[in-house]
Amino acid sequence: MKEFALIFRVKENPPAHITPAEMQQSMTAWMNWMGGIAARDRLASNGNRLGVKGSKWVGSDKVVSDGPYTEVKEFINGYIIVRAESGDEAAEIAKECPIIAGGGGIVEVRPLVAPDNNE
Repeated sequence: MKEFALIFRVKENPPAHITPAEMQQSMTAWMNWMGGIAARDRLASNGNRLGVKGSKWVGSDKVVSDGPYTEVKEFINGYIIVRAESGDEAAEIAKECPIIAGGGGIVEVRPLVAPDNNE
């Protein structure tokens, strides 16, 4: 079985004024989705959310700047790592992600590779 990173991308930061009921509904959807993956023994790591505030980027000239890039039209919100037989199977898992169902994001499916694997 191989491991794949499911990277969550959104077009913009979530609205600052989300109601407690909307937050609860969103959290329940995520917990149910990830719980289903774990129940099938496909969740290798529950990953982390990635923040924007306080982020930095370092360029090739070693200049440090605030980030992520402000001109980028998408933000990476977080990731998890799943186990699957193939990229197609990992994509099937990703299809049920709440970030897609809400219409505001996409899930990038990337295989994890060993240091000696250049594929």
